[in-house]
Amino acid sequence: MSLWIPVTLAAAVFQTLRFMLQKLLSASRLSVGGATFARFAYSAPLILSGLLIWLLVTGRELPSLDARFWSFAAVGGLTQILATVCVVMLFKQRNFAVGITFKKTEVIQTALVGFLILGEGISPAALGAIVIGLVGVILLSRTPETQGPWWRQMTGRAPLIGLASGVLFAISAVTYRGASLEVQAEPVLRAVVTLAAVATMQMVAMAIWLAWREKGQLAAVWGARRTAVWVGLTSLGGSFCWFLAFTLQNAAYVNALGQFEMVLSLLASVLFFREKITRREVAGMSLLGLSILTLVIVI
Repeated sequence: MSLWIPVTLAAAVFQTLRFMLQKLLSASRLSVGGATFARFAYSAPLILSGLLIWLLVTGRELPSLDARFWSFAAVGGLTQILATVCVVMLFKQRNFAVGITFKKTEVIQTALVGFLILGEGISPAALGAIVIGLVGVILLSRTPETQGPWWRQMTGRAPLIGLASGVLFAISAVTYRGASLEVQAEPVLRAVVTLAAVATMQMVAMAIWLAWREKGQLAAVWGARRTAVWVGLTSLGGSFCWFLAFTLQNAAYVNALGQFEMVLSLLASVLFFREKITRREVAGMSLLGLSILTLVIVI
């Protein structure tokens, strides 16, 4: 089995745990921005410390980082912040499992973004599997309040926020891969260096934003540290696995396999948040599951 497969599955586990914690924080003590900042505030110092220890123990020097690296990293960091804000907003609109599934439209969009930015294509069989996933998303877009044809169902607030998060996550995934490929080192060090650079920029940018627009949230994030620190730890584990997978494989394939997170989110929605899942939602998620299995077979 190729290394990128278990690494991607581990990333999906960590990310599901992080979104569960962020949902709890956003529903109680923190705003959308505060819940988003918690991820970076409690993970960036850890990854920076880890990188420093790695360099000291191994006697290695930090790889040179050119303007192309920083451009990719900055775009990826900004779009990931905006995408995370969209997901936290989405949790207030629909249940946990469906919110995560709308986010997974990034799989479809990453293929296009990867081609446009990095020139990376996908096979016809993989494209077919991704289209199956799109059908699942369309099924999930319908709510009891929505009437009319499917294309109108996609224009509700929750679907639009979810689709926006998918676009932003797709851009961040591709630009993160682009940044990591600019680092002249082995895959693990590539991932660590890229993650350290991005997480630090995100932490500083979010802190400045909250200090300017939501002053009380910085203190609130510190006050919620007993829960928020776990957001940071799960974010660290998930981000490292995503970055490592992106250095090893086409971002579209990584995100496609990452739809395993959908199964985990369904379990979390039912068992932890005690939310109800409709038959239509189960059908949509089943199609996404079929999409995952097809991709694993054809890649």
